[in-house]
Amino acid sequence: MDKKKFNPNQAITANGNIFGFPCNEENADLIIVPVPWDATASYGKGSHLGPQAILKASTQLNFFHHDLEKAHETKVFMTEVSSEWKKINSQNAEKSIEYIRYLEKEGEEKAFGYFKSEIENINHVHQVLTENLKERCISLLDQNKIVGILGGEHSVSLGLIQALNDKYDDFGVLHIDAHADLKFEYLGFEQSHASIMRNVLSTCANMSKLIQIGVRELSESEFDFSKDQEKISTYYDWAIKKDMLKGKSWFEIITEIINQMPSNIYISFDIDGLKPYLCPNTGTPVAGGFELNEVQLLFSEIINAGKNVIGFDLCEVSPSNDNDIDAYFGAQALWELTCYAEKSRRNTEK
Repeated sequence: MDKKKFNPNQAITANGNIFGFPCNEENADLIIVPVPWDATASYGKGSHLGPQAILKASTQLNFFHHDLEKAHETKVFMTEVSSEWKKINSQNAEKSIEYIRYLEKEGEEKAFGYFKSEIENINHVHQVLTENLKERCISLLDQNKIVGILGGEHSVSLGLIQALNDKYDDFGVLHIDAHADLKFEYLGFEQSHASIMRNVLSTCANMSKLIQIGVRELSESEFDFSKDQEKISTYYDWAIKKDMLKGKSWFEIITEIINQMPSNIYISFDIDGLKPYLCPNTGTPVAGGFELNEVQLLFSEIINAGKNVIGFDLCEVSPSNDNDIDAYFGAQALWELTCYAEKSRRNTEK
């Protein structure tokens, strides 16, 4: 592909790559790996369709960015959405739906016994997914690529974070989410979307700080667990709103957040961290949350503080058959993550 032929001021042709950018895996600096998996989603499914919907919507953006010069020259490539994993997900999601419906009627104890083999199979397949993704990400990281994961449910990012744990002696995770995702397991699923950060804590010893922002729905056990963990700092949505109503600015809160970050930072972005009108079809929307430009300012200040973005994920975008709202705002969120990861990369090259 010839970069000279790409004109960001004209209508962008869908060429199979994210944003319609003229890159391939070999010459790209940033690689986005889509993972079409939502088998453990416990309420609304559909995020396995997120990567394809975001890809389609991505060419409708404008590629000027106020915080990144010549943003359209970013060499970013999105690998193909795996038809094999879409099929595997479909088979397991069907079993998961059947199991959860039975559980809601008959209770956990009876459901766990009746669906024991199905739960064990989903856990096995999920582990294979994580191991395969980790191996793929290690290969990309060894080529000095920055890797981003595009879900799918939030559990899909574990393989990349584990790969980064093998590469870096110290790093932190910035977790933007309506939920704490700190359950030991959920509904018998060991790598549930509701357990991603608990699994990061238990499998990534070099992750020294988990900073959660925007959390506004969690269990009492998750709340108690987070209080007892020195590695975890949580900026609950209700506390942020209270501080701002009392006169503290979002910029001041951002400064506090950044002051707790190690030099290397991974950004894990669940779309339901935003206000529900920006992601109305996500699996578990919760009232409250951020505007996208508030998250954008956070990203900007992270880079301005000299932090190194070592990877990212965007998860839980669920497209609708009725409109393109979720896909379009998902594409905008991915664009922001891409631009600030690229800005970080350019800063390290100076």
